[in-house]
Amino acid sequence: MKLKRQNLPQLPAHIARPAYALNDVTAGIAHIGVGGFHRAHQAAYTDALMNTGEGLDWGICGIGTRADESSMRDALASQDYLYTLVELDDRPDTEVRVMGSIREMLLVAEDGSEAVVARLADPAIRIVSLTITEGGYCMDDSTGEFNAKLPHIQHDVENPRTPISVFGLLCAALAKRRGQGLPAFTVMSCDNLPHNGDVTRKATLAFASLVDVELASWIERYVSFPNAMVDRITPMTSLAHRKDLKQQHGIDDAWPVVCEPFVQWVLEDKFVSGRPAWENVGVQFTDDVTPYEEMKIKLLNGSHLALTYLGFLRGYRFVHETMADPLFVEYIRQYMDEDVTPQLAPVPGIDLTQYKQTLIERFSNCAIADQLERVCSDGSSKFPKFSVPTIDRLIADGAELDRAALLVAAWALYLRGVDENGDRYRIPDPRAEFCQSLVEEDEGLAERLLGREEIFGNHIGRSPAFREAFERNLLRLTTLGVSGTLDLLLTR
Repeated sequence: MKLKRQNLPQLPAHIARPAYALNDVTAGIAHIGVGGFHRAHQAAYTDALMNTGEGLDWGICGIGTRADESSMRDALASQDYLYTLVELDDRPDTEVRVMGSIREMLLVAEDGSEAVVARLADPAIRIVSLTITEGGYCMDDSTGEFNAKLPHIQHDVENPRTPISVFGLLCAALAKRRGQGLPAFTVMSCDNLPHNGDVTRKATLAFASLVDVELASWIERYVSFPNAMVDRITPMTSLAHRKDLKQQHGIDDAWPVVCEPFVQWVLEDKFVSGRPAWENVGVQFTDDVTPYEEMKIKLLNGSHLALTYLGFLRGYRFVHETMADPLFVEYIRQYMDEDVTPQLAPVPGIDLTQYKQTLIERFSNCAIADQLERVCSDGSSKFPKFSVPTIDRLIADGAELDRAALLVAAWALYLRGVDENGDRYRIPDPRAEFCQSLVEEDEGLAERLLGREEIFGNHIGRSPAFREAFERNLLRLTTLGVSGTLDLLLTR
């Protein structure tokens, strides 16, 4: 059965569906970057709230800034912006649920900048949220400053009334609100970034300062940027997922989303124009998200990177395949226990031992079939956020460096695009060609790669101890292979 509003009553009884009238939903949130994670996370929490009878004025208007988002918009529009969320787990008690919290979607490339800015400036929109990936914030990781030289940023500085970038759109909408005497909205990042709200604030103010200093002052005074920790493993939706949904549940959905049952959202309660009562459906509000954020980014995201490049080199293509190898499990346990945990402050309400065991179980989930390619993607932007802070602290403390150095060495070999079996693969990274140029020649590889401050910061390339550990583990990988290197490392 084609997923559409008119077909909802005919869906199989076990399929959860909106308990609210879709016509009663109005948009109070505009979300930029309607990908799988947003639909499995923020949109799912919002749908859950609406199912309690609350928050119907907090529906979501999706915003797309990339041309390749048209296929998703067309798919969702063809089914009245409904979609199916399918939880995947090795347990049988998972949920299949039709979501209705997204009610419309605009694309800059098709609907035009003016229409998008007008929608963002509509006073009904009180939150503009973002899922634009780690690299979408236009920050230079070597300096920590906004990179105003990027082509789309330069375009928007020169054409502030017809912006194409996220920050151009935000500032154009806020300028319109300011000019009309309307209240500001909250800008809420839902990306896996340390202090994501602070980063969003810095980027927004930097862009605003380039086009209108007075606007920047107004934004600084009236706009809030809450920090958040978000978590849910959401693999890429495949044709197989769509086929399984049709065969097992009788739903023909052009763009479902699949995810693990686990979901978490810790959010600072800093909203200038109101917010949904998300706490009623499991969101944890706090005055300081920092300890939760560091725990998640260093343990989950950092451990994901630690296993993913090694796993890919070994010939695995799924996270659960990698975790079926006892060598990888022990490596990740040691990385979490010995390298990361000593760096973490106490996290209110969290038992770290239990949290780490939950991560092992989540990574080992066969049903989710999370692709290593997804976790490997955009490594040049992920390293500065997920791994470099841990490595910097290890260097400063004079601690053991081999486990962390092995992660970087594995990335260096991964960039060459050939695994241990001789199979070739693509490198999904916007800076893939540049990164690959750093590892083409063996001579001087460590200096070229580790010296890139926009990836590894100011300390790693200047640490003789880390360089020695990197070269030692790179040599082990090339001579012993992944399994041999792990066996040597873990049994010393």
